[in-house]
Amino acid sequence: MKVQITTADLIQMDQRKRAHLINSVGGFKSVCLIGSVDLKGQTNLAIFSSIVHIGANPPLISFIMRPDSVERHTLENILETGSYTINHLNENIYKQAHQTSARYPKEISEFDATGLSTEYKSNCKAPFVKESNVQLELEFKQRIDLTINNTILIIGEIKNIYFPEDCMHEDGFLDIEKAGTITCSGLDSYHFPKSIERLPYAKV
Repeated sequence: MKVQITTADLIQMDQRKRAHLINSVGGFKSVCLIGSVDLKGQTNLAIFSSIVHIGANPPLISFIMRPDSVERHTLENILETGSYTINHLNENIYKQAHQTSARYPKEISEFDATGLSTEYKSNCKAPFVKESNVQLELEFKQRIDLTINNTILIIGEIKNIYFPEDCMHEDGFLDIEKAGTITCSGLDSYHFPKSIERLPYAKV
């Protein structure tokens, strides 16, 4: 027997309980650390589970930012510099990554607070997470303000991708399970992915 929860039930539900339910009901999600820096060199690191593929040509990825009614250091840094990184989580860093969701003041870097290491590559202004096995450099392209709930969609173009050398198949498929990437559900539950099967391109 299935439980039914209506919109009216959700409205009456305790705020935190509702947040846990709605954040988990959508299924397993990509969870990553976004690294950024301001013009003064102050680094920032924040965990996001709203990473969404937009397109492959040009290579675009987006994420959702909460309303900027309060300080949003990641958003401020991206708009200032136009540069940021997306770093996959793995078994060795998910606890530190989760800790970045705490509300640290701007002058305290989450890298320092959690013990994660900054890594700089090529001409990218923003720091990568050295302990991450899959790292992406992005260039800010577009901000879309969603009036339905005042959240913000940030779209970036992938400039560089870094991953272990034995993880890409001949057809371009990146085996992130082999790279050690983990996933999440809800706000605080982390999981190992397990591939069932790769299926051929579907045709009528």
